[in-house]
Amino acid sequence: MKFLRIYLRVLELLGPEAKLGWILALAGVGLAAANFVEPILFGRIVDTLANAQGGARQLDWGALFPLVAAWVGFGLFIIVAGTIVSLHADRLAHRHCQAVRADYFGHILQLPLSYHSGTHSGRLMKVMITGTNTLWGMWLSFFRDHFTSFVSLFILMPLTLFLNWRYALLLMALCGVFAILIAFVLRRTEKLQSSVETYYTDQAERTSDTLGNIALIQSFARIDMEVSAMRKVGRELLSAQMPVLWWWALATVLTKASTTITMLTILILGIYFYVHGQTTVGEIVMFMSFATMLIGKLEHVVHFANHMVMEGPRLQEFFDVLDTAPAVRDRPDAVDPGQVRGLVEFADVSFSYDGKRSAVQDLSFTALPGETIAMVGATGAGKSTALALLHRVYDPQSGSVKIDGMDIRGLTLSGLRKNIGVVFQEALLFNRSIADNLRVGKPDATEAELLDACRRAQALEILERNPQGLEASAGERGRMLSGGERQRISIARALLKNPPILILDEATSALDALTEAKVQAALDEVMKGRTTFVIAHRLATIRNATRILVFEGGRIIETGSFDELVRRGGHFAELAKTQFMVSDGERPRTDDAPTPVET
Repeated sequence: MKFLRIYLRVLELLGPEAKLGWILALAGVGLAAANFVEPILFGRIVDTLANAQGGARQLDWGALFPLVAAWVGFGLFIIVAGTIVSLHADRLAHRHCQAVRADYFGHILQLPLSYHSGTHSGRLMKVMITGTNTLWGMWLSFFRDHFTSFVSLFILMPLTLFLNWRYALLLMALCGVFAILIAFVLRRTEKLQSSVETYYTDQAERTSDTLGNIALIQSFARIDMEVSAMRKVGRELLSAQMPVLWWWALATVLTKASTTITMLTILILGIYFYVHGQTTVGEIVMFMSFATMLIGKLEHVVHFANHMVMEGPRLQEFFDVLDTAPAVRDRPDAVDPGQVRGLVEFADVSFSYDGKRSAVQDLSFTALPGETIAMVGATGAGKSTALALLHRVYDPQSGSVKIDGMDIRGLTLSGLRKNIGVVFQEALLFNRSIADNLRVGKPDATEAELLDACRRAQALEILERNPQGLEASAGERGRMLSGGERQRISIARALLKNPPILILDEATSALDALTEAKVQAALDEVMKGRTTFVIAHRLATIRNATRILVFEGGRIIETGSFDELVRRGGHFAELAKTQFMVSDGERPRTDDAPTPVET
């Protein structure tokens, strides 16, 4: 039943191609009927010839010619129709395989970061490739073989009772015994193959993980150890796969043996019935042909069952990913806000990852358009979670986050995120040209706009020293560029996007002093006129922030400007002292007017 459900799900995925699918299915019924009629005609031809054998009776050409013509006609129909069905089935399978692969790709891109954090990218890629390739094979074999085999076995074969019930019962009995044996093999191999698939997934994950950290592998001289580990997974995979292969080798032997047994049984009984005048030579030949056809159909069924056992776990993995519903999605009545001004309000916002311990609790603050809000605190204090709630990586369990007075849960995800730019601590670049990476922020950007963004992001020197300029490849994950260069390209990308709200997530923490100065100058440029949220551990980078929010245990424990917080001598002042921003007894600057505090 599990395999049947998976198989029906495979066919359901043909939805957009259902019309062509029905046409091919009906053509398959016609082919099955033609295959069924052909042995009957052949048997009648043999009887007509046998009746005139030895000159005992004159050959009835009037009866023979139509039989031969019909037999040839059905044979030609089977050849031509079979070719046409195979061609269109192949086109359908290839075309829809690519469509489903694109749908799957789009689906996983919509899944939240929380899902991708817990799921290896190598697994998702393996599931996409193996799953869609398996779907292609299933669709192709369904229209070419499986459907006609099922029709022949379960619909047309019982009709042989009207031709000769003795032979028909024999064929059905042999078919029933064979089905029981195959069902037994299926039960023995189903769980075994499921465990095998976990090893294939391990191989994909390990391969992706190792190649993604090739610098680490080589610098720590781990090549031999990684290869040994891969060989170990391969040995474990083979150890789990061999019992499955043994059982299906047994099924193949049973299939071959059943062919000989069935043909021999029909021949022996046919001779017995012929001697007693209960059958004709034509009927013996007819049912010998039926038996040959039956064995061929049974072999298709065995192939189908074997395929389902081997590929079922891969399809189940594919459907599991496809059925994963995004935790954050557009509401039916969600609206696109267009370009917002940048007023951000958190009102009593609380969120927990596990439902036990709050990541943030009762957050309330307001950021006016154009303000720079810095967030400081220990790792795990809730800073990143708060900003993740802002661009809806998650939705709060209580409270609300608003932009320009609109609850962000009522906005479309694409409309919301078009208004928010993010510069991550680790610059994320594609293995594409620098121009392509920049156009992520603005797909229709002109070359002049790209160059202007690079100039404002202090990144022109990167282009000037590379002969290919904007067309130079950034390499996988930007490895053709240095850390500072990657960060400046990501800042230029944010400038091109030109969002009214900007998030800077520790954008300079991994840089040397000289590079940090260049990047900080680029950040100053990108922050102009935008509502900016800065997560910072280096307090020197937020000296000029409009307001600083100090996080601890998911709550805001202090808020104010840099000088106000130092003057109070609280938690922030202690952090400033540890980073030598102020010394004991030092008075903060007072030349700037204090910034109003809002909590």
